[in-house]
Amino acid sequence: MPADAPWRPALDRSIVLRYDRVRDADLLLMPERAVRLSGAGGGILRLCDGRRTVAQIVAELAATFPDAPLDDEVPAFLERVRAKGWLR
Repeated sequence: MPADAPWRPALDRSIVLRYDRVRDADLLLMPERAVRLSGAGGGILRLCDGRRTVAQIVAELAATFPDAPLDDEVPAFLERVRAKGWLR
């Protein structure tokens, strides 16, 4: 992929996103750690399949949440998750 191509985020291969019915929460499962996601984090990360760009993820979420400030919040969330090494 060219260096200037839009980012198509995907979870790192060592990480699994699961919904935990007992905790009623989305969890990121890693080799030696689990992270409970709050709010819409799980829904956002489910769209990170390596095929959608960040803009496409925002557009898909906007269809469901038209009044939410997605243009700023979703890219910021994805960058925070990326900085932790959970997204590639």
